[in-house]
Amino acid sequence: MKSIKIQFLFALLVLAASCSDDFVDVDSQDANSEDFFNSEADYQNALIAAYDPLQSTYINVMLGEIASDNTLAGGESAIDVPGIQEIDDMIHTPVNANLRDIWNWTYGGVNRANYIMEFQDKTDFPNKNSVLAQARFLRAYYYFELVKWFGDIPFVVDRRIQFGDQFNIPRTPKAEVYEQIEDDLVFAVANLPYIQAQKGRITKGAAQALLGKAYLFQNKFTEASNVLEDLINNGPHDLISDYSTLFENDNENTIESVFEIQYTDQEGAGFGCLQCSEGNVAVGFNGIRNYTGPLFDSGFSFNVPTQEVVDEFEPGDLRKDTAILDIEAWAQATGATYGTGFEHTGFFNRKYIARQGDLNTGDANLTNPNNYRAIRFADVLLMAAEALNRGGIDDSRALVHLNRVRTRAGLADVAVTGSELTTAISHERRVELVGEGHRFFDLVRTGNAASEIEGFQVGKHEIFPIPSIEIQLAGNQWEQNPGY
Repeated sequence: MKSIKIQFLFALLVLAASCSDDFVDVDSQDANSEDFFNSEADYQNALIAAYDPLQSTYINVMLGEIASDNTLAGGESAIDVPGIQEIDDMIHTPVNANLRDIWNWTYGGVNRANYIMEFQDKTDFPNKNSVLAQARFLRAYYYFELVKWFGDIPFVVDRRIQFGDQFNIPRTPKAEVYEQIEDDLVFAVANLPYIQAQKGRITKGAAQALLGKAYLFQNKFTEASNVLEDLINNGPHDLISDYSTLFENDNENTIESVFEIQYTDQEGAGFGCLQCSEGNVAVGFNGIRNYTGPLFDSGFSFNVPTQEVVDEFEPGDLRKDTAILDIEAWAQATGATYGTGFEHTGFFNRKYIARQGDLNTGDANLTNPNNYRAIRFADVLLMAAEALNRGGIDDSRALVHLNRVRTRAGLADVAVTGSELTTAISHERRVELVGEGHRFFDLVRTGNAASEIEGFQVGKHEIFPIPSIEIQLAGNQWEQNPGY
């Protein structure tokens, strides 16, 4: 069982005003507020509920790859999950169901964290700052995801978004949202330990890493390099020596894992409520269609790597066979058989496809226990290298961090500087983190998306459309993002 077994303990709050079209029939959420937050146990239970929506961010991870040049949508056919197909082709619209899921589920996380903060002063107990720090990290993480995807967003702090409130909440410039993200993470850094007794809990290192990432997304290179190098030099994290074991289910929450989202295969799930699954839904979607053979289980053949990203690996790169499964070579070597779906490339995301031996309670494709390594130490090293280089701060230190990642991959050091080093870091991020959901946003924030992603339109595709139904439910007060 995962160390934090994320579960929906009670219906303690609404998700967001936009989570249901028939919200007018929902009962008041304030009925029992006076009877809650009277003990540390109440706060801890509410905190577990705030962790819960992390599991539904599997779709953010999938689409962060599919929207990029790393993978194709795949699936059974060109109409298999149309929302995913549209994002792959850069023809998505405000009625895209998968984008609405990101909006709804992530605002659900915001609301749960805000519920704790709304009652932060009600009851005192010795461990309170740790609880609040975890809640504020979670709020920062959810808001960071929303800003990445949608730009300026409806923004509320320290109170829930109740049904009806949406009419009075304007979109807030993302710069103001980033200010709150930074404040929340600075508080989390100051009030959390590097090591938690319970695996899966937010740590000081996770807060430092996300803070550095938020700075990097704003081109605050000095601030990013300072916080990331502090984590590198003083934190407990390191690269594990054998990359090939990094994504196996018996090697989770390692010293390389700075922030890891926990999943379990002990509770079933169904397609009627994908966000209710406590398994990693993306793993089943990424899996090999109609597979029979050793080691792996079948899946739906979405999110298939392209030949281009396979070719990006240098000769001798030890990461390639861990990141990419060449199904034809695997079948020839093992006798495995498989089916071919839409846009079959012959490659699969080996980091996050189903392994045999899991319980897979209920629907096996929805309950895989593979944890998502949301921020790895290798990512921290590469973010620090980028900040030092792009900020014109110190290319020599940037090279130390970059080459530390390359050494683990069995590759020779690079010795370039300036723009050549910028290119080398971008290459390294691509091959080190392929399949982990970062590529699209890396391309956007560095201004390289239009040159790498077919169909990408500058001034439009940097962010995604606000779901049109959400605009309607808010009384049409929110302007749609440009181009949509």
